[in-house]
Amino acid sequence: MEIRKSEDRGHVDHGWLFARHSFSFSNYYDDRYLGFRELRVINEDIVQGGEGFPMHPHKSMEILTYILEGALEHKDSMNNHGVIRPGGVQYMSAGSGVVHSEFNASKSEPVHLLQIWILPSTLGGPPNYGQKEFKVRERKNHLVLLASPDGSEDSIVIRQNARLSAAIFDGGLTVTLPLPAERHGWLQMAKGRVRLNGQELKAGDGASFFKDGTIALETLEESEFLWFDLS
Repeated sequence: MEIRKSEDRGHVDHGWLFARHSFSFSNYYDDRYLGFRELRVINEDIVQGGEGFPMHPHKSMEILTYILEGALEHKDSMNNHGVIRPGGVQYMSAGSGVVHSEFNASKSEPVHLLQIWILPSTLGGPPNYGQKEFKVRERKNHLVLLASPDGSEDSIVIRQNARLSAAIFDGGLTVTLPLPAERHGWLQMAKGRVRLNGQELKAGDGASFFKDGTIALETLEESEFLWFDLS
């Protein structure tokens, strides 16, 4: 297990945007953290009301957006338009190329989100967009599969042999995370505190794993986290 502490991440403060980068991104570069397996980006963004990212291009990347607080509005060159809120996951497979914008849907309240980039198993292909609601009650004390290569458990289909799950657990519980043989895991804390192998992880912390079997953690308070099962 290797821990990536929240305060050690890259960060930027543009006033309208405060962001922390788990891996090298934009002007932040650290050759120790270029990604983890096929996982390339975990950005924690807080975007102020009425602000956002104007139209910009992407290519050959699987992009997932997970909302913690507020609402995010999406528009793209495929004529898609949608708004996601907590419990909502937005998916965009950039494929051979797509242009999109992301703006805070509120003029006054900030939106807090995690943006995730995963390398696809093959480059190019037609771009694709979708969004799906995963109700808070569905993730309460239960690990819910959000994205997978085969769409199992009614998850979003992505073009990579990776699985993303999320959960919100009450405090005082022991949670088991499955990790099949020869697979790699990444835990990203979104809220709360947990104890893992005798070490405490808080919101914003991450941890990587390579293990055959299961990983057990103890929730010290109500905690929300994402779990990546990677090749």
